[in-house]
Amino acid sequence: MMTDGTVETDLKSEFKETGINQTLHRIYLEVKCKVTILTPYNTMSETVTNQVLLAEGVIIGNIPDTYYNLEGLNSDQMLEMVE
Repeated sequence: MMTDGTVETDLKSEFKETGINQTLHRIYLEVKCKVTILTPYNTMSETVTNQVLLAEGVIIGNIPDTYYNLEGLNSDQMLEMVE
């Protein structure tokens, strides 16, 4: 197996909700490399992609005074709860 060209890298950032007042922030390095696989009968080219986690942190916000889970309710039902 040998590389066929250059290696491409790209920084990726991801935010994920982890609670009412917490957010998980991850920073990845995405690495792409085109490789050529040599065998006695065939030569194949493939692109290999991998992500490496560089940093991860939890951002903590303020705790809310009240919390409503309105998932699954339509707008009429939400207005009835507020009134």
